[in-house]
Amino acid sequence: MSRITTDICVIGAGSGGLSVAAGAVQMGARVVLIEAGEMGGDCLNTGCVPSKALLHAARAGMDWEAAHAHLRATIAAIAPHDSVERFEGLGVRVIKGVAAFTGPREVAVAGQTIRARRFVVATGSRPVVPPIPGLEGVPYLTNETIFSLPTRPDHLLILGAGAIGLEMAEAHRRLGCAVTVVEAAEALAREDAEARALVLEAMRARGVQIEEHAPVAQVRQTDGGVALVTADGRTFSGSHLMVATGRTPAVDGLGLERAGVAHGRGGIEVNARLRSSNRRVYAIGDVTGGAQFTHVAGYEAGGVLRGLMFGLPAKALTDHIPRALYTAPELAQVGMTEGEARAAHGDGLEVLRADFSGNDRSIATGQTEGFLKVMAVRGRPVGATLVGADAGEQIA
Repeated sequence: MSRITTDICVIGAGSGGLSVAAGAVQMGARVVLIEAGEMGGDCLNTGCVPSKALLHAARAGMDWEAAHAHLRATIAAIAPHDSVERFEGLGVRVIKGVAAFTGPREVAVAGQTIRARRFVVATGSRPVVPPIPGLEGVPYLTNETIFSLPTRPDHLLILGAGAIGLEMAEAHRRLGCAVTVVEAAEALAREDAEARALVLEAMRARGVQIEEHAPVAQVRQTDGGVALVTADGRTFSGSHLMVATGRTPAVDGLGLERAGVAHGRGGIEVNARLRSSNRRVYAIGDVTGGAQFTHVAGYEAGGVLRGLMFGLPAKALTDHIPRALYTAPELAQVGMTEGEARAAHGDGLEVLRADFSGNDRSIATGQTEGFLKVMAVRGRPVGATLVGADAGEQIA
């Protein structure tokens, strides 16, 4: 087994890992980048890029074949930016394979041992598959497989009404599928109550069936596809099933115990500077169990780079980073929702509101549905909610 000695070893070539590798090598560090799957990670291949491409194509009125051709073309256009060739051109040594720690400062991959001064784990997350009786016995899709469907489903069942589930529900309904979303609790439970109600009302008006408070007790294969049976005895049948019940940090097989890196169900445990219990090992992005967004991983990469390259004590605080749901209308949030702010600040909270119906631009474009809310305490904003056309752009 050959040995490589380097300054920084990055495990995972998604948004966070690529940002660390590119930044560090351009500042003079020797960098090894390890990736077990596709360069670009979840965002490029099975996440934000294909989902937004499919949503755009569906809203533009493309049919199934044209929409998926657009999806593939979009990935192909972006892929060179994240490619092995580009990063090797920058001076990064890229190794394809599954990495596993063999000790506190070494990993093994593809018949090689990497010894580094510092490691950055950026392996992302994987879909959660709940232990529902019968689920493992039926074919099901996740965000990692749904974009490869060769033909349009007649009736898509979606288990889970979070961001992934509802964005896929929107896209597939616009592409001509019947869509039923089944959620054990509330759809979009973490979002502002008033904003989520507006989104769900609009989706139902477009023909998406959304069933809330419907925990699934059993999954069955049928002659026509799949059936979900709820705890209260209701049955929802469809031709295809997508499981969209969240994502969990991808830590399996990394050998974290051998490296002395503390971790649990919530991922790798890190401090405010994203350093693990092993001072040589940092972790960023989904693998830490925090906010699961590409732009959060990229932001955390910047914080880690400041520490690695300059010794600056940069804390990676993410409360100020916005998030967006790309349904129609879009829903965007930064900081606390009104409910969270009221629970935290009580009578000290002030809510400032403006409806899109009173906005000249909204009137001019005929997109007057929606509103902006800003939550403030003693004149200081603690959160903002936007729901309406292009909310994801406006929140930034």
